[in-house]
Amino acid sequence: MTKLISVAAALVAVLASSVFAAPKPNIVMIVADDLGYADIGVQAVSKDVRTPNIDSIANHGVRFTSGYVSCPVCSPSRAGFLTGRYQERFGHEANPLAKFDKVFGLPVDQITIAAELKRNGYVTGAFGKWHLGDAPRFRPQKRGFDEFYGFIGGMHSYTHSGTGIGQIRRGDTPIDEKEYLTEAITREVTSFIQRHKSEPFFAYVPFNAVHVPQEAPQKYQDRFADIKDTKRKLMLAMLSAEDDGVGKILATLRDNHLDENTLVIFFSDNGGPTHEDGSRNTPFRGFKGQVWEGGIRVPFMMRWTGHIIPAQVIDKPVISLDIFPTALAAANIAPRKKLKLDGVNLLPWLTSRQSGSPHDILFWRFKPAWAVREGNYKLVFALGETKTQLFDLATDLGEQTDLSAQKREVVQEMQRKFNSWNAQLMEPRWPGRQEGAQQDGKPIALGIPGVSGARDD
Repeated sequence: MTKLISVAAALVAVLASSVFAAPKPNIVMIVADDLGYADIGVQAVSKDVRTPNIDSIANHGVRFTSGYVSCPVCSPSRAGFLTGRYQERFGHEANPLAKFDKVFGLPVDQITIAAELKRNGYVTGAFGKWHLGDAPRFRPQKRGFDEFYGFIGGMHSYTHSGTGIGQIRRGDTPIDEKEYLTEAITREVTSFIQRHKSEPFFAYVPFNAVHVPQEAPQKYQDRFADIKDTKRKLMLAMLSAEDDGVGKILATLRDNHLDENTLVIFFSDNGGPTHEDGSRNTPFRGFKGQVWEGGIRVPFMMRWTGHIIPAQVIDKPVISLDIFPTALAAANIAPRKKLKLDGVNLLPWLTSRQSGSPHDILFWRFKPAWAVREGNYKLVFALGETKTQLFDLATDLGEQTDLSAQKREVVQEMQRKFNSWNAQLMEPRWPGRQEGAQQDGKPIALGIPGVSGARDD
């Protein structure tokens, strides 16, 4: 036992003293779509889940049990983590009303993680769902990506290529894809890794699984023959295909001796929309489209063999905005002031060089809803509610006991901090809807006040 402790201490010392040296590490960012917090095996919440490959990222790295995204729906969440900034700062607050609205898109003055890594010698590729604008100026290869395979919109069939602007494409060229889309995305990512294994690369892998429509080949459904609930069975089958894909990506890295030089990140873009796909956000309240924990706290993990201490579980709050500065730090790239990053470099916490919490406070705004987390306190103004509520997440993960009457000073101070942050933000550039929101177990659609006609992407 003493020898094991000495070895562990030596590893920590090496990690703590090292500056991550050349060659620059590869970065693989894998994003699940609409995956619930409980729908990862390593979380040990839902017993019917089998995700051994995704779990291995946590087992060989770090799992953040208080890992958040900056918005509870797809497009704004992506705008946030790809820029490292609260997306409300530049008005990207909602999914659009019209699927291919020419006004909708990640503003061109915002710098993506791909563009910044490319500027520093990385080859970059995006594989899967884009959902950050259809107009040519918004498309991936105008936003820092050398290569793109996937679809431009917010959702897509897994079994058909589609037509017109919605068709699967390589770059800007529509293609006739015959393979199940999750498998096709995996094929393209592994090809990219093989072709660029001798140079630093950034692979952004936004799978569209497990977002609806629910489509899965029988071979994946057969793995869950004992599941009676059809939605749940299809979600698990789609997730199992995605997990296989993650396994093939990890195997490609391993087979090409890239494990120790690749930072792998996995998370979901928002919480699960339980009523749509049978996903689960246990033990949290709420769903996709809400600022309750179930809409914004997601599966979140990282692995970097030989650098991040393995098998860590960290409950300090982190957010997807942290990925951009963490990737820059891993690559020894100093963040430029013009990036105006809101995220934090997490590496000091992952190598035991830093104690305390990476964030003193986190904010969310998804009009008309908003929330603040400071320490264990969370102040929430939620959809369908008439007043702010205060919860202590240390003892009330399900956000059931409102403490606002007993903790008036805490409420006032957190409200003041939210107001100060809110004053820095833009109004939304386009109207949208709180997609996936539920009340009393039924879907609701509450958009920006005075706006009608929203659609679910």
